[in-house]
Amino acid sequence: MQTLSYLGSELWLSVLTVLIISLLVGSFLNVLILRLPIMMFRQWQRDCATLPESLPDHPALKQPDQPYNLFKPDSHCPQCHAPVRAWQNIPIISWLLLKGRCAACGTGIGVRYPIVELVTALCSVTLLWVFPWGWELAAMLIFTWLLISLTVIDIDHQLLPDQLTFALLWLGLLVNSQGLFVSLHDAVYGAVVGYGALWSVFWLFKLATGKDGMGYGDFKLLAALGAWLGVQALPMIILLSSVVGAVVGILGILILGRDKNIPIPFGPYLAAAGWIAALWGNDISAWYFAHWAW
Repeated sequence: MQTLSYLGSELWLSVLTVLIISLLVGSFLNVLILRLPIMMFRQWQRDCATLPESLPDHPALKQPDQPYNLFKPDSHCPQCHAPVRAWQNIPIISWLLLKGRCAACGTGIGVRYPIVELVTALCSVTLLWVFPWGWELAAMLIFTWLLISLTVIDIDHQLLPDQLTFALLWLGLLVNSQGLFVSLHDAVYGAVVGYGALWSVFWLFKLATGKDGMGYGDFKLLAALGAWLGVQALPMIILLSSVVGAVVGILGILILGRDKNIPIPFGPYLAAAGWIAALWGNDISAWYFAHWAW
C-alpha cells in the first residue's frame, strides 16, 4: 500500500486540494444524477410511441419542448422555481446554513445532496492513502466519481446509463494502454470476461426461471471494472458484490420488511466491490492466501 511519506509537509495541502475539488465535483454529480436519467427519458419520449408507466413524475417530462440538459435550466427550487444563488450552492455548507430548506419558499431540500457531496469528498481523499500524487491518482478520482454517479442513478431508477458505463469502459482501456494499473492484455480480457460472465449468468437464470435476473447495464459495468482492474480482479469483484448484495437484501427483508419480490439493483454492489478491489484488492488477496489458502 502506498504510504503518505512522499507528501511530507505538503500532506495537508494535498488533502485540502483533493477535498475542495471533490466537493465541487460532488455538487456537479448531484446535477448529473438528477438530470441524466430525465434527459434519457425525454429522448425516449421523442423516439417511442409508448413508454413504461413507471417513468418518474418530473416537470421536464411534461414539457418535452423545453431545453433540459446538464446546464439548462439553471439550478432552481423544484417547488417555487426560485433560482439557486451562488452562495446557496456551496457544497454541504449551503445546505447546513439553509437548514435543508429553500431560501425562498422553505421547501425541504433532500439530505441526499450533501450526502453525495460528502461521500464524494471522503472517497476521493481516501485515494491519497493508496495512490501516489500523479496520473494514477487522477485516473482513480475519475473512476470513483463515475462509480458514485452510477450507484445513485441505479438506486433511483434501476438504470445504468450507457453514457457512463461506456465512458468508464473506454477510459479503463485508455489508461491501461500504457499499463497504468494492469497490462492492456489484462484490461481487454477483463472487459470481455467481465461482460461475458454476467451475460452467461443472466441467460442461465432466464432459462431456468423465465425471469430476468439483472439488467444489461450490470454486464457493461463489470466489463468496465475489468477494463480498469484486469481479468484477475473479476473473481474478487463478483464475490464481494454477491456477498454484500445478499447481506443487504436479507437485512432489508428481515429489518425493513422489504418485499422479496421487489428487484434490488445490483449495480451499487458491483460499484462498491470494484472500488474496494481497486484500493485494497492486493491486500485482501495477500490476507486470504496467508490465512485461508491451502
